[in-house]
Amino acid sequence: MKVKIIGAGLAGAEAALQLAKRNINVDLFEMRPVAQTGAHKTDLFAEFVCSNSLGSFDITNASGLLKHEMQILGSELLPVIFDCAIPAGAALAIDRTLFSQRVTDKILNNPYINVFREEITDFSPEEPVIIASGPLTSDKLADSIKSFLGENYLFFFDAIAPIIEKDSVNFDKAFYLNRYNKGSADYINCPMNKEEYLNFYNILTNAPRIELKSFEKNAKFFESCLPIEVLASRGLDTLRFGPLKPVGLVDERTGIENYAVVQLRQDNKSATLYNLVGFQTNLKWASQAELIHSIPGLENANIVRYGVMHRNTFINSPKVLSSSLQSKISPNVFFAGQITGTEGYTESIASGLLAGINMSRFINDKPLIELSSDTMLGALTHYISFPAHTNFQPINSNWGILSPIDLDKKIKKNKKLKNELLANRALNSIKDYLSNL
Repeated sequence: MKVKIIGAGLAGAEAALQLAKRNINVDLFEMRPVAQTGAHKTDLFAEFVCSNSLGSFDITNASGLLKHEMQILGSELLPVIFDCAIPAGAALAIDRTLFSQRVTDKILNNPYINVFREEITDFSPEEPVIIASGPLTSDKLADSIKSFLGENYLFFFDAIAPIIEKDSVNFDKAFYLNRYNKGSADYINCPMNKEEYLNFYNILTNAPRIELKSFEKNAKFFESCLPIEVLASRGLDTLRFGPLKPVGLVDERTGIENYAVVQLRQDNKSATLYNLVGFQTNLKWASQAELIHSIPGLENANIVRYGVMHRNTFINSPKVLSSSLQSKISPNVFFAGQITGTEGYTESIASGLLAGINMSRFINDKPLIELSSDTMLGALTHYISFPAHTNFQPINSNWGILSPIDLDKKIKKNKKLKNELLANRALNSIKDYLSNL
């Protein structure tokens, strides 16, 4: 038996390696570089596009809990992520190029995986297939999937943050510090006084944006990845209470907590590149340069990648998917990655992990894994497959989707303790479930 996987992004790569680990032959199709997207920069597999951060690994963080669950399930990409990790405070960030190269090599050298560099425009639901074509699914394949599902597609837009060279930062103004001085000082901070912030805000709110195409006019933005100009349009102080919040970032040279602070996060292993945290944008490139150069410490910043916005495509999962990620229309067809409506790098890998495992179980006539909502991955898959959704929108891991737990009032007020209890319940639940398979 052979499985076709469409897309060699994070989900597709994880799914392919899961099947290969179980001695199942895979035909993995990736359209790049034959057909490019508007956001990818290389032809490597599992490319990180927006930022290089996967969030926390702490189990008291929703994304961190999901990673621990993935370890229990035997994720193939997590060990590579840890090998490519770079300093980022409490966050798990990677050298994205090194990571993608290692994943690509891992797949190309796997005897169970055959790689095809071509654009797939159609598929047969009579054969086992995992569709992991991602949020930038080509129009032709999207039409084929739409025809198969009989459901309309939904669209929202994702924006990418700019990247600059560290050597071009003016450290007479910028300084290293993690928020609340936690851990080693991994972030570069560019402080603003009120006058500097108002000048920055004026440039941002008056800057021209790249024109959306006619079919993109009714775009829906994913709330946790809003372009900075969209956030700024909500009010003068929105950024100061969001990505530019100065709380916990006191400049030790002056003892001052500034009016606003722009943070830069390390983007590669050698620490030569940094991305601007929370600076996803669709501004025209000249305006981006003007805006970045208005930030104290970045007056002469060398911008190596400008921010861009691109279309994200996802299916109406509540109508067409089960919580096992198997299609309700044809049992041979599974979906994985952001096309399912799971948003985020960690979530994409997790869905590829589950789809790969379940495809192998399906082929071998074993019951599929359907985790409970006590677990983060189970809660995610149950959320996206909940048929009562009437206005389905993408979601990432968060505590609100987990099954509630009975706690006394004191514990409910202690957020960290509450999350620890939820996390421990989740890890015990997934271990018990797997032991009884």
